[in-house]
Amino acid sequence: MDHMIFEVGTALLLVAIASVLAGKLKFSIIPFLIVLGMIVGPHAPTIGILDFKFIESQEIIDFLGRIGVLFLLFYLGLEFSVQKLIKSGRNIVFGGSIYVLLNFTLGLAYGFLIDFPLYETLIIAGMLSVSSTAIVAKVLVDLRRTGNSETELILGMILFDDIFLAVFLSVMSGLLLGGATSIGGVLVSVGISLAYMLLFFVIARKGTPILNKLLNITSNEIFIIVVFSALFFIAGFSEKLHVAEAIGALLFGLALSETEHSKRIEHLVVPFRDFFGAIFFFSFGLSIDPLTLGSAIWLALGAVVLTMVGNVTAGMISGRRAGLSHKASTNIGLTIMARGEFTIVVANLGIAAGLMPVLKPFSALYVLILAILGPLLTKESKHVFKALNKIFRWSTPQEKVKNTDN
Repeated sequence: MDHMIFEVGTALLLVAIASVLAGKLKFSIIPFLIVLGMIVGPHAPTIGILDFKFIESQEIIDFLGRIGVLFLLFYLGLEFSVQKLIKSGRNIVFGGSIYVLLNFTLGLAYGFLIDFPLYETLIIAGMLSVSSTAIVAKVLVDLRRTGNSETELILGMILFDDIFLAVFLSVMSGLLLGGATSIGGVLVSVGISLAYMLLFFVIARKGTPILNKLLNITSNEIFIIVVFSALFFIAGFSEKLHVAEAIGALLFGLALSETEHSKRIEHLVVPFRDFFGAIFFFSFGLSIDPLTLGSAIWLALGAVVLTMVGNVTAGMISGRRAGLSHKASTNIGLTIMARGEFTIVVANLGIAAGLMPVLKPFSALYVLILAILGPLLTKESKHVFKALNKIFRWSTPQEKVKNTDN
């Protein structure tokens, strides 16, 4: 234990270096941090006083990573609200439904095709169905597409996907962590999860005045202590009810999103989200032995191909239904293709429940490939559209395109 602080400091220094490198390359830090964690760890060499195995500090790094998940989902809950859902509109509901149903169905078909058991198949279907909010938002900003005609639909579909994630994790945590073996027991566990989630929706809609009064705290120091203490208590209490702790964090963020203090909380939580979130991706990579990835490479590549087909198809159906051009519709499918933090959260639920070990290398490869490929395809969307247009002949050169992109 004497060297634990030094080990943690070394790990954080490596995380900082990888983050700076990703920033210089103007790319998402997620794949950099996962690869970094995979390179070091128990199989890494010791160079002088620098021990990159992180054996003594493994537990503390894992715990810091768990905190990162809580902050990521807490912030996500703050970002969307019940009111936003009501105002989303038919196009967003239609687009989000098509996106989730198509990808989830492809995931189910893939899981059964490779002869995975039911629970593993459901986890894979969930992994294929959730995009990376962080990467999508970063891509839209970096490529200056926030004003594009398709961007509102993209953000709406991501919002719908986030809601699906909350429901999916609630149901699966009831199934996997509830300890139920009979059909009745499973239904009770799932019912508790859904009722718990519904309770927070009610609080978000009806309890706002009370929350406003409780959080009317002048001192930022006391304010952040109160909010974060409640966050960790609710996450821990959720786990006691066999609801994933991350979902407890998301639901608490949802409840606070309707209050007049939501922007203040967002401002204060962002540094913690970014810092601990980075450690989460690093710790995830740290737990993966690169030598085991070979066993999942073909599984991951198959899932990547299905995701590409499913996303472009969903984007085209949703965009055209909303009256957007074929080009803008192609942009939708490419932009929401990236997978990242939430895919790993879904995979971790299966891993924590003791499902097949291959889920860990499979999820790592799947996220790595699409965290890199997604932003690249989005950046080159003009060329992707031209290539697809030659095949499907959606539009002629004279057809007016309703959006422009960079």
